[in-house]
Amino acid sequence: MPTDPKNLTELVKRNRSYRKFDHNYTIAYDDLLKMVDLARLTPSSKNMQPLKYLVVHDSPDEKYVFSHLKWAWYLKEWSGPSPEERPSAYIIMLLDTSLNDRADFDAGIAAQTILLAATEMGLGGCIIRTLNRYELAKYFMLEPHLEILLVIALGKPTQQVIIDEMDASGSTAYFTDDENRHHVPKRNLKEIIWKQKHKS
Repeated sequence: MPTDPKNLTELVKRNRSYRKFDHNYTIAYDDLLKMVDLARLTPSSKNMQPLKYLVVHDSPDEKYVFSHLKWAWYLKEWSGPSPEERPSAYIIMLLDTSLNDRADFDAGIAAQTILLAATEMGLGGCIIRTLNRYELAKYFMLEPHLEILLVIALGKPTQQVIIDEMDASGSTAYFTDDENRHHVPKRNLKEIIWKQKHKS
């Protein structure tokens, strides 16, 4: 059965990088597994399937993961979500280097798939790559061939994210306004379509 393109469009629009959540909302462990299972089905370079996942669902582990993440590049004065705004769970994406030494495209496809699955469930998340990999690997006793690629924070979003047309300044900086709405400027379609002139 073909997918309704309108549903896909709305899903992509709703899938933003959320950084504030209802920490009291519990995500069912089975729902986290469903997200990973969907990522399992995505394309993989040479079909090597080197990605592994660590699902963090318990309170002590959640607190430890949170303490080793950096949240927002442009929001320099913001130290991250308050205790009541923190994510409910995390999925840590690992690269099994015994299967492949790189998986950049695999990781991007899988991470986006997990976030789309979360969005479909009425949840949201944020892909985080600035983190203390050494401390997290030690805490979870990861074997040497397992490399942390990124962390996906997940929860019930409590913030509104608005997509804005990029202004004349060309700034890509996202920001939060006085009403606590998060604004993300995007380049328009004309700007990203490259029209190459051909010699006659």
